[in-house]
This record gives sequence, C-alpha cells and structure tokens, in this order.
Amino acid sequence: MLFQKDRRVSELHKFVFEGLPVRGMLVRLTDAWQDILRRREQSGAYPVAVTELLGEMTAAAALMQANIKFNGALILQVHGDGPVKLAVAEVQPDLSLRATAKVLGEVADGAPLSHMVNVNNQGRCAITLDPKDRLPGQQPYQGVVPLFGDRREKLEKLSEIIEHYMLQSEQLDTRLVLAANDKVAAGLLIQRLPLQGDANLAGSGAVARDEDQIGQNEDYNRIAILAASLKREELLELDAETILRRLFWEEDVRRFDPLTGLEGPRFACSCSRERVSNMLRSLGQEEVASILAEQGQVEVGCDFCGAMYHFDPVDAAQVFLEAASQPPGSPGVQ
Repeated sequence: MLFQKDRRVSELHKFVFEGLPVRGMLVRLTDAWQDILRRREQSGAYPVAVTELLGEMTAAAALMQANIKFNGALILQVHGDGPVKLAVAEVQPDLSLRATAKVLGEVADGAPLSHMVNVNNQGRCAITLDPKDRLPGQQPYQGVVPLFGDRREKLEKLSEIIEHYMLQSEQLDTRLVLAANDKVAAGLLIQRLPLQGDANLAGSGAVARDEDQIGQNEDYNRIAILAASLKREELLELDAETILRRLFWEEDVRRFDPLTGLEGPRFACSCSRERVSNMLRSLGQEEVASILAEQGQVEVGCDFCGAMYHFDPVDAAQVFLEAASQPPGSPGVQ
C-alpha cells in the first residue's frame, strides 16, 4: 500500500497486525497544525513549551477521535493552577480540528507539564464527547483524570496521562507516543483489542482462554515496547512509511489507505455569528446593555481562529428579539 508522499499535507494512517488483537494509528499534522499556529500570530505566538504541549494535544485528540469513530466532537482539555490556565484541542467526526491555549504567565522553554499546568497538583485532564445531535436535556459525556499517577507522582508527559485515562475508563491497554514543534504535530497510537466482543479480530463469538490471554499480553507488550522506542526526532522528521517499517519490520502489518485532504485531519473552526448570539443570550439582556453603554458595541473574538464578531445596539436588540419570538424549548435558544 503506497503512502501519501506530500509531507506538507496532514495525514492519518491506520494499520493492524495480522492475526493479532492489536491495532495502530499514526497521525502527522503539518498544514493543519501550521494553520492553527498562524491564526494565533495576531495575538502573539505561544511560548515554545506551550506550542509543543498544544501540538501533542491536537495529535492525541485526532488519534482518539479516529479510534472511537464518535458522531460528535471530541474535546481534550488540560487545565490547572500554572501559567497555562487552559489548553483545548477539539476534533470533529470528519477529522476537522482546532486548538487554543490561554497563557497568563511566563513559560520557560522546555518547561515540563507540571510547571505549566500542575504546580500544586490541581491540574486536570478532561476528555469530553459532545454528540452531534444531542437530544433535549442530554449532556455531553466527560471523563476527568488528575495529572498524577496511582502513587500521586506528577505525570510529566501528556501521553502518560491519556494512557492512564484509557486504562482506567475504557479498560484498554494503550501506548501513545507524541511530539510537536512549530512545523509538525504527530502521534503514534498502539492499542490492544479484546479477544471477546464486537471489536475483536477473531469475531464476537470467540471465547478467550487463559493461553489466549497470555499470548495476547505477550503480543501487545512486544509491539508496545517497539512503539515506545520511537524517538521524538524520528516522529517529527520521518514519513509514516519509514516509521512503520523501522519499528515493525518483523511484524505482519496491514496498512490502509491514508486519510488526507478533505477526508483527513485539517483545520476548521465551528464558530459562527449564531453561536455568538446564543452566548450573548446566555449573558442576559442587562449584561449586554451594560457593555453597550460602556463600549458602544459588543465585540467577541474567537480564541480558535481569531474571527471577530461585532454587535452594535441594533444587532444586540435583534438577538434578544429573535429569542423572544422562539417558542419555549426551541433549539435556537440556549
């Protein structure tokens, strides 16, 4: 199977190990990641360490979304009590993605995660699944994990945190390797599949025997160790075909066509004037009126793409007029 050779185009590769309950994915975000950073330039570039963290988060979110095939947004957030108050990466079902971070203090180059987010062990990682067509009253599913391990040691790698989350919440052994700079955000995911259930490779009718379980552990552990040997520089600089060949040259790997272009990961922002209008309604008419009295207009900027939305007094009045004309329970009113 031939891989996409244009390294300027973001791509996601899926593969399985023939006859083994192990699957994998590799993502390389190039143009998509540079689009995210370029839109940040107007308000000041991120510190190097924040760029690396946010890039790793974006790559990880793309891998998780592609892995679960969820019909809705997958949102990965890290927040805490350090200079990086919040970092967010969001990926839609079609792999369109966006990311942003709120930085309120100095961040040194090479700063570990604990110094950026988890100074006093108050940091948290949240993974939210927001269904595309939510029913009335339905809430998004959210899993939250602290930024420390079982022995309360601080975790310094985003990959360790997500591996811990996957094992605790999904009972799935996962190995994740992540890396990012100002050009590329990339990640490799290896995951063990169950011998029983709809997702297994042997079929849902298979029965897991003790010897099967032992073999499964050995197969997964071997492949996970190989994946963990991947160096940061290799993940950032080598193409997907070279990485997989070097890591798994002794394994029988079946590769699928890479997802690129409109089918692959790419930058897109879901902000809109309608969504900003809904946000203004949630603030309330009195709050909006006070902003208008002080500033003459309401100006709202999108943290993800930099788009600016302006509402003068006539625009603001129309927002609340439209809300009043909607019947109770209408989806247009939030």
